[in-house]
Amino acid sequence: MKLSHFQFDLPSELLAEFPSENRDEARLMVIDRKKQTIEHKMFKDVIDYFDDGDIMVLNNTKVFPARLFGNKEKTGARIEVFLLRELNTEQRLWDVLVDPARKIRIGNKLYFGDDDSLVAEVIDNTTSRGRTLRFLYDGSYEEFRSKLTELGETPIPKYINREVTPEDADRYQTIYAKEEGAVAAPTAGLHFSKHLLKRLEIKGIKFAEVTLHVGLGTFNPVEVEDLSKHKMDSEELKINQEAVDIVNDAKAKKKRICAVGTTSMRAIESAVSSQRTLNTYDGWTNKFIFPPYDFSIANCMITNFHTPKSTLLMMAAAFIGHDLMKKAYDIAIEEKYNFYSYGDAMLII
Repeated sequence: MKLSHFQFDLPSELLAEFPSENRDEARLMVIDRKKQTIEHKMFKDVIDYFDDGDIMVLNNTKVFPARLFGNKEKTGARIEVFLLRELNTEQRLWDVLVDPARKIRIGNKLYFGDDDSLVAEVIDNTTSRGRTLRFLYDGSYEEFRSKLTELGETPIPKYINREVTPEDADRYQTIYAKEEGAVAAPTAGLHFSKHLLKRLEIKGIKFAEVTLHVGLGTFNPVEVEDLSKHKMDSEELKINQEAVDIVNDAKAKKKRICAVGTTSMRAIESAVSSQRTLNTYDGWTNKFIFPPYDFSIANCMITNFHTPKSTLLMMAAAFIGHDLMKKAYDIAIEEKYNFYSYGDAMLII
């Protein structure tokens, strides 16, 4: 398939700028691949499609406040610094994006906080907007990370053209987030409330937790018509033995295995054995899934509605089937479903 197969007109008003009032009361489109049917539900109705022994694979990554605003030495110019990944804990080196980048050169210092309590020095250029920063801070590593959290801002997506609110710190995070390291939320999981998770648990649904630290590379535009030439950025992935046992047991019993979100799907598809079972994993993955693709583990998926030409849309199309996906998206636009990070959800069975 080509990039142009994933182009469609998305009205800007359907890009959700705020989450639904209650997590589990977003809308849910249910797509049955075998029957080729489409139903309209509320997210909390997802429980009706699962039985005792079925499992959900959750990405338990936790978003950290990755967006900082500092001032350049001498000029005082305001600079946005987006923390991408920590390179060295002892030297406090970070890969970052800076904006505006043209003003930031090697040797420049940036000051953060009203009292300039945190300082960073630019030590390398990595890309046109990318820089390596060394943070200069006298306290312990724990105090340094606490300072980053204090000064940082919840990194809601750029398309949300408003100020970050205190609500974002809570709602741009799944309720089961544990392992800090993501700069973007695994958004399909945002729809689960504590009440819904408890109801699923009572019904006998089990949860397998994996950790894929979502990076900005997930949202990088695809700029090649031939999808086989697109390269995904690497993201850190961990799958432990407990998750492996839960998934493989359900697979052996032919239960429903639901990947909650594209990140969970990419995680488990990155750790498939030659027997098409799940393996433990501790490393990095740059797996790019697009049609046609033969999925090995999950037979069910929950995902949000994605933007045109995105890698997320391509993965969803690989799972649904391109024609049924196109029909579903036409209906979603007609029915005014909300798209993207704070948008509505789709259950594909």
